[in-house]
Amino acid sequence: MRYEARFRFDERHQAGPGLVHGGLVGAALDEACGLLATWFRFPAVTARIFVRYLRPVAINRELTVRSEIDGTSGRRIHVRAELADGGEVLANARAAFVHVPLEHFLATPEGRAAGDAWRRRLGF
Repeated sequence: MRYEARFRFDERHQAGPGLVHGGLVGAALDEACGLLATWFRFPAVTARIFVRYLRPVAINRELTVRSEIDGTSGRRIHVRAELADGGEVLANARAAFVHVPLEHFLATPEGRAAGDAWRRRLGF
């Protein structure tokens, strides 16, 4: 199972002049991994993520983020991802996600409100 998306960081995302803040690079990789893990086994949350920064990431460039399921072990879902500019990989990540029963999220007032909103949207 794989995920791929194209997007751009812009001036709002820079740390040094013309360069993307590293935390946002990490967040993009976490999001690509998390979306895939959640599609694989709903819902899933980040247990850990290791990001490796290989090259500076420039703003205003079309980037590609890719993620792929690397394996499973019990409730754990292992995912890897990369952020690339053309054929050059700028950063990569290895992550582990944990499948959490939906009831865990519905136990809070915010979770119940979100669940009710989804039920209304879906007509249940």
